[in-house]
Amino acid sequence: MSHDFFPSYTPKSKLAKWFESRLPLLGFMHSAGVSFPVPRNLNYWWTSGVILCFMLVSQIVTGIFLAMFYTPHVDLAFSSVEHILRDVSYGWLIQPLHAVGASMFFLAVYVHIFRGLYYGSYKAPREILWILGVILYLLMMATAFLGYVLPWGQMSLWGATVITNFFSAIPGVGKTVVSYLWGGYAVGNPTLNRFFSLHFLLPFMICGVVILHVWALHVPGNNNPDGVEIKTKKDALPFHPYYTTKDFFAVFVFLILFAWFTFYMPRYLGHADNFIAADRSVTPAHIVPEWYFLPFYAILRAVTFQIPLGFYTIDSKLGGVIAMFGAIVVLAFLPWLNNSKVRSTKYRPLYKPFFWLFFLTCIILGWLGSKPTDGDWMIGSWHIVNYTTASQIFTLLYFAHFALLPIIGKIEKTKPLPDSIFEAVLKKNGSAKPAGSAELPNKTA
Repeated sequence: MSHDFFPSYTPKSKLAKWFESRLPLLGFMHSAGVSFPVPRNLNYWWTSGVILCFMLVSQIVTGIFLAMFYTPHVDLAFSSVEHILRDVSYGWLIQPLHAVGASMFFLAVYVHIFRGLYYGSYKAPREILWILGVILYLLMMATAFLGYVLPWGQMSLWGATVITNFFSAIPGVGKTVVSYLWGGYAVGNPTLNRFFSLHFLLPFMICGVVILHVWALHVPGNNNPDGVEIKTKKDALPFHPYYTTKDFFAVFVFLILFAWFTFYMPRYLGHADNFIAADRSVTPAHIVPEWYFLPFYAILRAVTFQIPLGFYTIDSKLGGVIAMFGAIVVLAFLPWLNNSKVRSTKYRPLYKPFFWLFFLTCIILGWLGSKPTDGDWMIGSWHIVNYTTASQIFTLLYFAHFALLPIIGKIEKTKPLPDSIFEAVLKKNGSAKPAGSAELPNKTA
């Protein structure tokens, strides 16, 4: 894609020329954030990336503030969080901003992921961009899990105990890995100190990968709802002011939702047991992670049987760990599993229902992850299925989606693509003019 469609930065003053000749920072910022050509047909789903950048900055700023007052000690951690909320100036605001911000961060990232899945943003030449996104997702999950342990409530203690114990299933090195995570023979003070250090460090690693992610985006440019590359200047608009305005509006709307939870329901997204100080002598009736981990928690618990593998048998504990991490890692292979020549699902009539089935499967897995394993799925007085059996069914559907992708790509008859983005926009706006006959007015519709 050509990046020369729109005027480049030209320094005017002597000072600007002197500075640009030695460090072309302003020119780089102009080419990356002002004159960068963006497909003119992008919709509001593409604003999720800017929302994620905003949330990352918000989490780092509020996290640094909280770290000034938090005490990573098992006897003091819970009371230090209460101290922040009750006694520190504006602690009542900063702590909920950080806690609710984690949920808002994952809400935005799930919108970002499903948008990429629907419009095929992982297909060539954007494979590296997608893989970096999967790495960011894994880093986010690790950071969120570590942060969930820090308040040292009941769910923090027992969630850390359950999840870290699963690493012991790794053949050969499992127990060693767990002992390093714990810093001893059980989850305790060394564990909390390690988790606090890692929780503080990982966001800065995320920033580094985000820079690579944005860099990888600027090489091929943005995908778009029609999956057609920019060919001429008519297909594109400069990023500023058209899409900066659109992004600003989307962030503002997102902040309304963020503020509503922060000010009116700051504890709604957390588990009630985590507002009780950690107590080793009392085990919660039902241990669950935060909502954004629930689909993978359901997959983890779905493996309740041994898996024979030649001369070796994978027990249910290791099988669940493999399934859980496999459910995330398989996303990185999507560019090669999806062999369709068409990117956007809007032009794939056979694949579209499979995509929405996959979306529904993820939602139901999240719901199942919040349920006890020994419960039954009931509709009224009707017994449908045991929750564990339901988790196994929907876990199978989850992985079947990826197995079916190559088959669907081969047998599917896709709809014809527009010749250009400009033509697609004209058709959307109901114009009878042929593509290329006139310039479309500059707008972001």
